[in-house]
Amino acid sequence: MVIPVNPPPLDRTSPPQTTDAGPCAASTLPEGVRARVLRVVYEDPRAVAELVPRLTERQATGVDPLPVEPAELAPRLLQALRREIRALPDDTRLLLLLAAADQYPVATHAFLRAVTAARIDTRPLEAAETAGVAHAGAGGVFFRDTWTRMAAYGTASPADRRAAHQLLGRVLGGKAETTRRSWHRGAAALGPSARLAAELRTAADRARAEGRPALARALAERAADLCPDPAEEARLLARAAADAWRSGEPDRARRLAARTDSSALNGVLALRAGDASEAFDALLTAAARQERSADSVELLALATEAAVYTGDLRRCREAQVAAQRLGLPQSGVLAGLAAAVDGRYEDARLLLKGTAGRCGPGGEPGPLIHSGIAALMLGDHTRTVTATLRAAAAARAHGNPATAAQAMEFRAYADFWTGRTRAAEAAVQEALRQAHATGQDNGACHLQAALAMFAAVTGDEEACRERAAAVRSHALAHGLGLPAALAQWALAFLDLTHGRFPAAAARLRALAGFGPGHGHRAIRHLATPHYVEAAVRTGDTRVARAAHADYHHWATAVRSADDLALSARCRALLAPGAEAIPHYRTALDLHARGTRDFERARTELLFAGALRRLRQRTEARDRLHSALEAFEFFGAPHCAAQARAELRALGTPSAPSSGADPAAVLTAQQLMVARMAADGATNREIADRLNLSPRTIDHHLRGVFSRLGIRSRIELVRLLGESP
Repeated sequence: MVIPVNPPPLDRTSPPQTTDAGPCAASTLPEGVRARVLRVVYEDPRAVAELVPRLTERQATGVDPLPVEPAELAPRLLQALRREIRALPDDTRLLLLLAAADQYPVATHAFLRAVTAARIDTRPLEAAETAGVAHAGAGGVFFRDTWTRMAAYGTASPADRRAAHQLLGRVLGGKAETTRRSWHRGAAALGPSARLAAELRTAADRARAEGRPALARALAERAADLCPDPAEEARLLARAAADAWRSGEPDRARRLAARTDSSALNGVLALRAGDASEAFDALLTAAARQERSADSVELLALATEAAVYTGDLRRCREAQVAAQRLGLPQSGVLAGLAAAVDGRYEDARLLLKGTAGRCGPGGEPGPLIHSGIAALMLGDHTRTVTATLRAAAAARAHGNPATAAQAMEFRAYADFWTGRTRAAEAAVQEALRQAHATGQDNGACHLQAALAMFAAVTGDEEACRERAAAVRSHALAHGLGLPAALAQWALAFLDLTHGRFPAAAARLRALAGFGPGHGHRAIRHLATPHYVEAAVRTGDTRVARAAHADYHHWATAVRSADDLALSARCRALLAPGAEAIPHYRTALDLHARGTRDFERARTELLFAGALRRLRQRTEARDRLHSALEAFEFFGAPHCAAQARAELRALGTPSAPSSGADPAAVLTAQQLMVARMAADGATNREIADRLNLSPRTIDHHLRGVFSRLGIRSRIELVRLLGESP
């Protein structure tokens, strides 16, 4: 039996383009499935071309997990490579077997010591080099690719494989090499062994504590294979599944989880890729079963996240009651949300402030993400960025790419508010790729919603609508109120900046009526300033005044300069004539102490319109120039167009910004598309690389040509070649 191999790190920007069959075969799959297919076959186009036609309908749509064993993934490719290996001399094949056994799924770095200890002649490796199969270097043997390494291992007889593992295990005698020695001892076992299973379980626990979940997964799974006790085997499989999930192997995690009956594990999988409401119930049940352990605290925190994702924040009360009944310490996010739902805003502020303050270096990824969420709710965007950056760094250090992508979900809000749209869009695109590849379908939905919001700000209407439609489809099927509400807000903001005020007001008003899984109270609250603006423009201020009253209550309680500034802007919009002016001035004074620079520019735009109507032309002109400069810096063309329209109304025309520097004119995604097109990529190739449709790429290129004032790709190549 071939030992399963871990996927490579997610550090490649695009799959190898050695043939057209692989990428074309994968291009018909949903984004998440496509990313996982490329990951499980090590981005090898030959394996993609073989695997995709063999997927069942449920696998191709993401309902069932993908195959994970090499013989299931690409049997014909392996057969061809094994024939190539068998053509080599026996001595060469034995050296390749020893090298393959030394490298994966557990890299033990014992090959050179093994050949020295056994006095094995390494000159036969020259035949492998001549055949192009592998080459020897100072660090050992380097195979042509992952599939060749698997073929070298699988071609050998079971007896030879056991002998290779026994030799490697014997030379690993150092104190720090216990874990890797245990792996080889387990790999060389002939059958079930309680003693070896216990040794491997201990080694897995050690690897897990050291932040090496991929290694822990391999050890725990092998321990389960050797364990003669069915109950212990189930516990080991559950641990292996959890480790597989943390290390970014979602399909292996789901296959292992299917062999267990763990409510905790099922809850985690449901939270990240299934129905979030079901996840809450499973996680709360699992927390109650753990009886005051550290695991129960973590499960309770995950249940809180499930409540946040669904938008059913009332369930935070349910989790809080369960925590009190079990005598468990409560996270500030859980208690703060429960207080906010009850309208106890001052209590909520104190609870959230305590959690937001725990974002120092050296923390665990989960608590740091909760710190970021708490800081975000308090309007402290600087601390949100700090906490989520540290969470992502800690997750990567712990070998947990899935959590690193999750941290970016909440970082995106802070980047949006503070106007870092271009950089944030590129970062979210990378996080989306990570989320898809690691099976974080619900997180990917949330990131798609963030991209819809960025597209609304940058005026990319087609991309905004395409992203929002994808979000709504997934969110409604998985009970995800948070991304559903964020996508609705993105569409409303798009309407607002295009002057479609009735449509914007209707969308934002509908947020209040959406139930759990469809909307989100926190998003409705955050969108209040935009709703007030749209409602005032349509003359319907009754509901807007009530919404503003609640928003002001929260802003006063949390003492956020940005929230207070937006509350003052709402009051200005609701005030008649000259009465609005002091409220606008108050808003801008408060904005100066906050971080939401994009909203500060919108406040200046609205203030300038009020000044123009009152014939205070000089100050109105100054405010508009300031707002216009900010909108151009943020890459918000429709907001900039509104500022120019106001300037024209004052009799001060303003020419559009120059397209001399593409980086200054294009959005982050437009610039990415433009560079790929200039490099000769077709629309289909660009779409495959960015996980977008060819129609959207065509739209992006039309926008690029329009903004740069050019008509062809030839001009685009010249212009990008001249830009710094």
